[in-house]
Amino acid sequence: MRKKIKVLVVDDSAVVRQVLSGLLARDPGIAVLAAVADPLFAIERMKRQWPDVILLDIEMPRMNGITFLKKIMKERPTPVVICSTQTESGAATTMQALSAGAVDIITKPRANAENFLVQAAGDLIRTVKAAARANVKNLNVAGPDADAAPAKLSADAVLAAPRRAVDLATERVVAIGASTGGTQGLEAILTALPPEAPGIVVVQHMPEKFTALFAQRLNGLCAVEVREARNDDRVMQGRVLIAPGGRHMLLRRCGEEYRAEIIGGPLVNRHCPSVDVLFRSMARCAGKNAVGIIMTGMGDDGARGLKEMHDAGAYTVAQDEATCVVYGMPKEAIGLGAVDEVLPLPEIAGTIMRSPERARRKGARHAG
Repeated sequence: MRKKIKVLVVDDSAVVRQVLSGLLARDPGIAVLAAVADPLFAIERMKRQWPDVILLDIEMPRMNGITFLKKIMKERPTPVVICSTQTESGAATTMQALSAGAVDIITKPRANAENFLVQAAGDLIRTVKAAARANVKNLNVAGPDADAAPAKLSADAVLAAPRRAVDLATERVVAIGASTGGTQGLEAILTALPPEAPGIVVVQHMPEKFTALFAQRLNGLCAVEVREARNDDRVMQGRVLIAPGGRHMLLRRCGEEYRAEIIGGPLVNRHCPSVDVLFRSMARCAGKNAVGIIMTGMGDDGARGLKEMHDAGAYTVAQDEATCVVYGMPKEAIGLGAVDEVLPLPEIAGTIMRSPERARRKGARHAG
């Protein structure tokens, strides 16, 4: 019999505690250890039994969630999922939590949180199960949860499949897709890049209001310019564009340069922005002038799009299992035969800088 995942809920709202506990209790693979009002109560409860996963609010009395998270990560690293409000202040604080070691985010509105959480029950349970598999010390996970999930749309819902790659533009462009654990991974990659790095477009699964703050934070840390993408932004050397939460990002060609196209649309693979949508647009307009990188994340978003990039002649890379928080998206891409090279996280930045030579060699093989 499979061992149940022990979850501790920490939130100062009695209603939210009740709703979260009830939703989690519906799944036979999850057991709620307790639901407490603040971190001090949580610490007392954890003296008796340690949870596998902590669902943590940020803004609480007596001790805030960030202080508690740092304490936990120092004393006994444990997967923590942040349950944050969809506000500017909530987003800013949540970015601090991700930097401090939180695994993922679940957002809740300031009003009617209970109704929202009931509607998002499936995502909540999938997130908790993925977090439970984390080796937080190394930020490693064996793989995504295999339980049945609701029907999901493919990239066809936003952009038709490419017939063939168009002729090359002059500048090389790199596309990166990431989900759970990707914020820390992207920081490691982007801070290692020099100012002359090729133009980069990124889809990181993240709610609205969070992506702009994430980009601002990275911009203060990196030698390259990092910003949330706006429609018609030019993709250029030394610039990183991050897809805005709640909107899809595509690449399009304008003469001999590339630009970002930001559009609305349905959830694709249960995500907006979707990695598959970005990667498909890369295959369609950049062909072998592109480099595709798929990183840590739950599920399979990006796997099929990376295969399309690969088939169009792009150079494709997957993050290895040992350095992934969740070895889901890279595993699926590798299984499809979409990946040229599997690399640990610390080597990806170097590959981005060397990718033109490698991609040219691959292009010669394709031509032959």
